[in-house]
Amino acid sequence: MKSLWAPWRIEYIKKIHERGCIFCQKSVENNDTSNLILFRGQKNFIIMNSYPYNPGHLMVAPYQHVASLYGLTDEELGEHYRMVTQSTRILTQIIKPDVFNIGMNLGRIAGAGIEKHIHSHVVPRWAGDTNFLPVMADTRVINEALEETYQKLVGMF
Repeated sequence: MKSLWAPWRIEYIKKIHERGCIFCQKSVENNDTSNLILFRGQKNFIIMNSYPYNPGHLMVAPYQHVASLYGLTDEELGEHYRMVTQSTRILTQIIKPDVFNIGMNLGRIAGAGIEKHIHSHVVPRWAGDTNFLPVMADTRVINEALEETYQKLVGMF
């Protein structure tokens, strides 16, 4: 069996348990720039991941605090996946990744850090973006500041 080591994620996991639901909290605050919210739809919003796997790692989340896909209305689901699609189009134009990982972790055992509030991850990927540093040096290279990526993307949605 192979193991995937992601030791940099422990800081994120510790903070999750301290703060409650970040999607609910950030979606009602009136500070989109510091919260890295790129776009607000009627039923969902797009936010940058503060602990990204790669530059441009976005999350699409509904405003409704719900833990499962079947807890969303057809309108919420439709907008959600339109925003996921729009995110890949805009990221392709602006930061030019080779491909994407898109997915959801439904439940704690599946790897959800925020298990009670469903959200989709849109993770840009480039050839060669994984290497030995996370495993051997406990270091993840994010080659662009969150604020810089935010400024590139904020007006594009």
